[in-house]
Amino acid sequence: MNTITDTNFNFPGQKSLYKGKVRAVYNINDNELVMVATDRLSAFDVVMPKGIPYKGQILNQIATKMMDATKDIVPNWLTATPDPNVAVGHLCEPFKVEMVIRGYMSGHAAREYKIGKRILCGVAMPDGMKENDKFPNPIITPATKAEMGDHDEDISREDILKRGIVSEEDYVVLEDYTRKLFQRGTEIAASRGLILVDTKYEFGKTKDGKIVLIDEIHTPDSSRYFYADGYQKRQEKGEAQKQLSKEFVRQWLIANDFQGLEGQTVPFMSDEYIQSVSDRYIELYENITGETFVKADVSNIEERIEANVLSYLK
Repeated sequence: MNTITDTNFNFPGQKSLYKGKVRAVYNINDNELVMVATDRLSAFDVVMPKGIPYKGQILNQIATKMMDATKDIVPNWLTATPDPNVAVGHLCEPFKVEMVIRGYMSGHAAREYKIGKRILCGVAMPDGMKENDKFPNPIITPATKAEMGDHDEDISREDILKRGIVSEEDYVVLEDYTRKLFQRGTEIAASRGLILVDTKYEFGKTKDGKIVLIDEIHTPDSSRYFYADGYQKRQEKGEAQKQLSKEFVRQWLIANDFQGLEGQTVPFMSDEYIQSVSDRYIELYENITGETFVKADVSNIEERIEANVLSYLK
Protein backbone atom coordinates (compact mmCIF):
# COMPACT_ATOMS: atom_id res chain seq x y z
CA MET A 1 0.00 0.00 0.00
CA ASN A 2 2.20 2.81 -1.30
CA THR A 3 1.29 6.21 0.13
CA ILE A 4 2.92 9.61 0.42
CA THR A 5 2.75 11.07 3.92
CA ASP A 6 5.59 13.58 3.83
CA THR A 7 7.43 15.56 1.17
CA ASN A 8 10.74 17.41 1.22
CA PHE A 9 11.27 18.43 -2.39
CA ASN A 10 13.70 21.13 -3.40
CA PHE A 11 12.31 22.79 -6.51
CA PRO A 12 14.09 25.48 -8.58
CA GLY A 13 13.31 28.93 -7.15
CA GLN A 14 11.94 27.44 -3.93
CA LYS A 15 11.71 30.09 -1.19
CA SER A 16 9.94 28.21 1.58
CA LEU A 17 7.95 25.12 2.50
CA TYR A 18 4.85 25.11 4.70
CA LYS A 19 3.40 21.82 5.93
CA GLY A 20 -0.26 21.75 6.85
CA LYS A 21 -2.23 18.83 8.27
CA VAL A 22 -2.65 17.24 4.85
CA ARG A 23 -0.87 19.43 2.27
CA ALA A 24 2.67 20.65 1.72
CA VAL A 25 2.91 24.09 0.12
CA TYR A 26 6.05 25.16 -1.77
CA ASN A 27 6.64 28.86 -2.46
CA ILE A 28 8.30 29.30 -5.87
CA ASN A 29 10.04 32.65 -6.42
CA ASP A 30 7.49 34.44 -4.18
CA ASN A 31 5.22 34.22 -7.20
CA GLU A 32 3.41 30.89 -7.29
CA LEU A 33 2.62 28.03 -4.95
CA VAL A 34 3.01 24.31 -5.62
CA MET A 35 0.58 22.50 -3.33
CA VAL A 36 1.11 18.75 -2.85
CA ALA A 37 -1.84 16.80 -1.43
CA THR A 38 -0.40 13.96 0.67
CA ASP A 39 -2.20 10.81 1.79
CA ARG A 40 -2.20 11.97 5.41
CA LEU A 41 -5.51 11.62 7.25
CA SER A 42 -6.42 14.17 9.90
CA ALA A 43 -9.34 13.94 12.33
CA PHE A 44 -10.05 15.99 15.49
CA ASP A 45 -7.03 18.09 14.37
CA VAL A 46 -4.73 15.08 14.81
CA VAL A 47 -2.81 13.50 11.92
CA MET A 48 -3.26 9.72 11.92
CA PRO A 49 -0.13 7.53 11.95
CA LYS A 50 -0.79 5.86 8.56
CA GLY A 51 -1.51 7.27 5.12
CA ILE A 52 -4.62 6.36 3.11
CA PRO A 53 -3.87 5.06 -0.43
CA TYR A 54 -5.00 7.51 -3.17
CA LYS A 55 -6.44 10.01 -0.66
CA GLY A 56 -4.21 12.89 -1.82
CA GLN A 57 -5.08 12.28 -5.46
CA ILE A 58 -8.80 12.10 -4.61
CA LEU A 59 -8.79 15.36 -2.64
CA ASN A 60 -6.71 17.20 -5.22
CA GLN A 61 -8.82 16.08 -8.17
CA ILE A 62 -12.17 16.82 -6.51
CA ALA A 63 -10.93 20.27 -5.43
CA THR A 64 -9.59 21.17 -8.89
CA LYS A 65 -12.81 19.99 -10.60
CA MET A 66 -14.91 22.03 -8.16
CA MET A 67 -12.74 25.12 -8.60
CA ASP A 68 -13.25 24.82 -12.32
CA ALA A 69 -17.02 24.50 -11.79
CA THR A 70 -17.21 27.66 -9.64
CA LYS A 71 -14.64 30.01 -11.20
CA ASP A 72 -17.39 31.91 -13.04
CA ILE A 73 -18.86 33.10 -9.70
CA VAL A 74 -15.80 33.26 -7.40
CA PRO A 75 -12.18 33.75 -8.56
CA ASN A 76 -9.69 31.16 -7.30
CA TRP A 77 -5.93 30.74 -6.95
CA LEU A 78 -5.54 27.74 -9.32
CA THR A 79 -3.51 27.91 -12.57
CA ALA A 80 -2.39 24.30 -13.27
CA THR A 81 -2.53 20.64 -12.13
CA PRO A 82 0.75 19.07 -13.35
CA ASP A 83 0.27 15.85 -11.32
CA PRO A 84 -2.73 13.98 -9.85
CA ASN A 85 -1.57 15.04 -6.36
CA VAL A 86 -0.48 18.58 -7.23
CA ALA A 87 -2.16 21.95 -7.75
CA VAL A 88 -0.26 25.08 -8.75
CA GLY A 89 -1.54 28.61 -8.36
CA HIS A 90 -0.98 32.24 -7.44
CA LEU A 91 0.90 33.07 -4.26
CA CYS A 92 -1.68 34.43 -1.82
CA GLU A 93 -1.69 35.78 1.72
CA PRO A 94 -4.27 33.57 3.44
CA PHE A 95 -6.95 35.05 5.68
CA LYS A 96 -6.59 33.62 9.18
CA VAL A 97 -10.17 32.36 9.30
CA GLU A 98 -11.97 29.42 7.76
CA MET A 99 -15.41 30.28 6.45
CA VAL A 100 -17.63 27.43 7.62
CA ILE A 101 -21.18 27.37 6.26
CA ARG A 102 -23.89 24.98 7.43
CA GLY A 103 -27.15 24.14 5.69
CA TYR A 104 -28.04 21.44 8.23
CA MET A 105 -27.52 20.90 11.94
CA SER A 106 -24.87 18.18 11.84
CA GLY A 107 -21.41 17.32 13.15
CA HIS A 108 -19.91 20.01 15.38
CA ALA A 109 -23.12 22.09 15.35
CA ALA A 110 -25.19 19.08 16.46
CA ARG A 111 -22.68 18.23 19.21
CA GLU A 112 -22.91 21.83 20.52
CA TYR A 113 -26.72 21.81 20.22
CA LYS A 114 -26.95 18.56 22.22
CA ILE A 115 -25.21 20.16 25.20
CA GLY A 116 -27.75 22.98 25.17
CA LYS A 117 -26.02 25.69 23.12
CA ARG A 118 -28.33 27.72 20.89
CA ILE A 119 -25.74 30.26 19.72
CA LEU A 120 -22.86 29.12 17.51
CA CYS A 121 -20.26 31.71 16.48
CA GLY A 122 -22.72 34.46 17.36
CA VAL A 123 -25.45 32.91 15.18
CA ALA A 124 -28.72 31.71 16.73
CA MET A 125 -29.88 28.13 16.11
CA PRO A 126 -33.67 27.64 16.42
CA ASP A 127 -35.13 25.63 19.29
CA GLY A 128 -36.77 22.27 18.63
CA MET A 129 -34.34 21.02 15.99
CA LYS A 130 -33.25 17.41 15.62
CA GLU A 131 -29.77 16.36 14.51
CA ASN A 132 -29.43 16.62 10.70
CA ASP A 133 -32.49 18.87 10.33
CA LYS A 134 -32.18 21.61 7.72
CA PHE A 135 -31.64 25.15 9.01
CA PRO A 136 -34.26 27.69 7.80
CA ASN A 137 -31.32 29.41 6.02
CA PRO A 138 -27.64 28.38 5.82
CA ILE A 139 -25.59 29.83 8.70
CA ILE A 140 -21.95 30.99 8.56
CA THR A 141 -19.94 29.82 11.59
CA PRO A 142 -16.29 30.83 11.09
CA ALA A 143 -13.28 29.21 12.77
CA THR A 144 -9.82 30.59 13.44
CA LYS A 145 -7.12 28.82 11.43
CA ALA A 146 -4.96 26.70 13.76
CA GLU A 147 -1.31 25.83 13.32
CA MET A 148 -0.52 22.12 12.90
CA GLY A 149 -1.25 20.30 16.16
CA ASP A 150 -3.61 22.99 17.47
CA HIS A 151 -7.40 23.01 17.32
CA ASP A 152 -9.36 25.37 15.09
CA GLU A 153 -11.61 27.53 17.28
CA ASP A 154 -15.12 28.86 16.71
CA ILE A 155 -15.26 32.62 16.38
CA SER A 156 -18.06 35.11 15.70
CA ARG A 157 -18.17 37.75 12.96
CA GLU A 158 -18.10 40.41 15.70
CA ASP A 159 -14.90 38.99 17.25
CA ILE A 160 -13.20 38.67 13.85
CA LEU A 161 -13.82 42.37 13.21
CA LYS A 162 -13.11 43.48 16.79
CA ARG A 163 -9.78 41.65 16.86
CA GLY A 164 -8.86 42.97 13.42
CA ILE A 165 -8.33 39.46 12.00
CA VAL A 166 -10.14 40.57 8.82
CA SER A 167 -11.25 44.08 7.86
CA GLU A 168 -15.00 44.67 7.58
CA GLU A 169 -14.64 45.51 3.88
CA ASP A 170 -12.92 42.18 3.18
CA TYR A 171 -15.20 40.19 5.47
CA VAL A 172 -18.29 41.31 3.52
CA VAL A 173 -16.65 39.82 0.40
CA LEU A 174 -15.77 36.57 2.23
CA GLU A 175 -19.39 36.16 3.35
CA ASP A 176 -20.74 36.89 -0.12
CA TYR A 177 -18.33 34.43 -1.78
CA THR A 178 -19.09 31.78 0.89
CA ARG A 179 -22.84 31.96 0.23
CA LYS A 180 -22.37 31.90 -3.56
CA LEU A 181 -20.05 28.88 -3.41
CA PHE A 182 -22.38 27.01 -1.05
CA GLN A 183 -25.33 27.67 -3.36
CA ARG A 184 -23.40 26.37 -6.39
CA GLY A 185 -22.08 23.41 -4.38
CA THR A 186 -25.63 22.61 -3.30
CA GLU A 187 -26.78 22.60 -6.93
CA ILE A 188 -23.86 20.38 -8.05
CA ALA A 189 -24.53 17.96 -5.16
CA ALA A 190 -28.26 17.81 -5.98
CA SER A 191 -27.43 16.86 -9.58
CA ARG A 192 -25.54 13.84 -8.16
CA GLY A 193 -28.35 12.81 -5.79
CA LEU A 194 -26.51 14.32 -2.82
CA ILE A 195 -27.13 17.00 -0.19
CA LEU A 196 -24.25 19.38 0.64
CA VAL A 197 -24.72 19.57 4.41
CA ASP A 198 -21.88 21.84 5.47
CA THR A 199 -18.47 22.85 4.22
CA LYS A 200 -15.57 25.22 4.79
CA TYR A 201 -13.83 27.60 2.43
CA GLU A 202 -10.50 29.35 2.73
CA PHE A 203 -9.60 32.58 1.01
CA GLY A 204 -6.47 34.58 0.37
CA LYS A 205 -5.34 37.81 -1.26
CA THR A 206 -3.19 37.87 -4.36
CA LYS A 207 -0.29 40.30 -4.67
CA ASP A 208 -2.57 42.79 -6.42
CA GLY A 209 -5.10 42.67 -3.57
CA LYS A 210 -7.69 40.42 -5.19
CA ILE A 211 -9.61 38.08 -2.85
CA VAL A 212 -9.61 34.52 -4.21
CA LEU A 213 -10.65 31.04 -3.09
CA ILE A 214 -7.65 28.92 -2.04
CA ASP A 215 -6.92 25.40 -0.73
CA GLU A 216 -9.67 22.81 -1.27
CA ILE A 217 -13.38 23.02 -2.02
CA HIS A 218 -16.27 20.55 -1.70
CA THR A 219 -14.01 17.58 -0.88
CA PRO A 220 -14.98 14.91 1.68
CA ASP A 221 -12.34 16.37 4.03
CA SER A 222 -13.77 19.89 3.94
CA SER A 223 -17.44 19.05 3.41
CA ARG A 224 -20.19 16.77 4.60
CA TYR A 225 -22.65 15.21 2.17
CA PHE A 226 -25.82 13.14 2.71
CA TYR A 227 -27.52 10.92 0.16
CA ALA A 228 -30.71 12.76 -0.85
CA ASP A 229 -32.60 9.53 -1.45
CA GLY A 230 -34.29 8.53 1.81
CA TYR A 231 -33.10 11.62 3.71
CA GLN A 232 -36.61 12.68 4.76
CA LYS A 233 -37.67 9.17 5.81
CA ARG A 234 -34.55 8.73 7.91
CA GLN A 235 -35.19 12.09 9.61
CA GLU A 236 -38.80 11.18 10.38
CA LYS A 237 -37.74 7.84 11.88
CA GLY A 238 -34.88 9.41 13.84
CA GLU A 239 -32.34 7.27 11.98
CA ALA A 240 -28.74 8.24 11.19
CA GLN A 241 -28.23 9.76 7.75
CA LYS A 242 -26.15 8.01 5.08
CA GLN A 243 -23.09 10.23 4.89
CA LEU A 244 -20.43 10.94 2.32
CA SER A 245 -17.69 12.61 4.33
CA LYS A 246 -14.80 12.00 6.68
CA GLU A 247 -17.37 11.65 9.50
CA PHE A 248 -17.18 7.83 9.24
CA VAL A 249 -13.53 8.06 10.37
CA ARG A 250 -14.47 10.38 13.26
CA GLN A 251 -17.23 7.99 14.36
CA TRP A 252 -14.81 5.03 14.26
CA LEU A 253 -12.34 7.01 16.39
CA ILE A 254 -15.06 8.04 18.89
CA ALA A 255 -16.16 4.37 19.13
CA ASN A 256 -12.53 3.55 19.93
CA ASP A 257 -12.31 6.21 22.69
CA PHE A 258 -10.44 8.87 20.73
CA GLN A 259 -11.50 12.49 20.18
CA GLY A 260 -8.08 14.15 20.13
CA LEU A 261 -8.28 14.99 23.83
CA GLU A 262 -5.29 15.11 26.15
CA GLY A 263 -4.13 11.68 27.32
CA GLN A 264 -5.96 9.83 24.53
CA THR A 265 -4.00 7.73 22.02
CA VAL A 266 -4.94 7.06 18.41
CA PRO A 267 -6.36 3.53 18.13
CA PHE A 268 -4.48 0.94 16.04
CA MET A 269 -5.47 1.04 12.36
CA SER A 270 -5.07 -2.37 10.71
CA ASP A 271 -4.18 -2.69 7.01
CA GLU A 272 -7.75 -3.92 6.43
CA TYR A 273 -9.15 -0.80 8.08
CA ILE A 274 -6.80 1.47 6.08
CA GLN A 275 -7.91 -0.27 2.86
CA SER A 276 -11.58 0.18 3.81
CA VAL A 277 -10.99 3.93 4.32
CA SER A 278 -9.29 4.13 0.90
CA ASP A 279 -12.22 2.30 -0.73
CA ARG A 280 -14.63 4.69 0.96
CA TYR A 281 -12.72 7.74 -0.32
CA ILE A 282 -12.88 6.32 -3.88
CA GLU A 283 -16.64 5.86 -3.43
CA LEU A 284 -16.86 9.48 -2.26
CA TYR A 285 -14.92 10.67 -5.30
CA GLU A 286 -17.18 8.81 -7.74
CA ASN A 287 -20.37 10.00 -6.06
CA ILE A 288 -19.27 13.63 -5.74
CA THR A 289 -17.86 13.97 -9.30
CA GLY A 290 -20.10 11.48 -11.12
CA GLU A 291 -16.93 10.06 -12.75
CA THR A 292 -15.02 6.78 -12.40
CA PHE A 293 -11.86 7.16 -10.32
CA VAL A 294 -8.68 6.39 -12.28
CA LYS A 295 -5.86 5.34 -9.96
CA ALA A 296 -2.54 7.06 -10.64
CA ASP A 297 0.69 5.06 -10.76
CA VAL A 298 1.81 4.74 -7.12
CA SER A 299 4.91 2.55 -7.68
CA ASN A 300 7.03 5.59 -6.73
CA ILE A 301 4.79 8.53 -5.90
CA GLU A 302 7.56 10.93 -4.86
CA GLU A 303 9.54 10.41 -8.08
CA ARG A 304 6.39 10.84 -10.17
CA ILE A 305 5.40 14.09 -8.42
CA GLU A 306 8.91 15.51 -8.60
CA ALA A 307 9.28 14.73 -12.31
CA ASN A 308 5.88 16.25 -13.16
CA VAL A 309 6.45 19.41 -11.14
CA LEU A 310 9.98 19.93 -12.53
CA SER A 311 8.64 19.47 -16.06
CA TYR A 312 5.94 22.08 -15.35
CA LEU A 313 8.34 24.61 -13.76
CA LYS A 314 10.63 24.45 -16.82
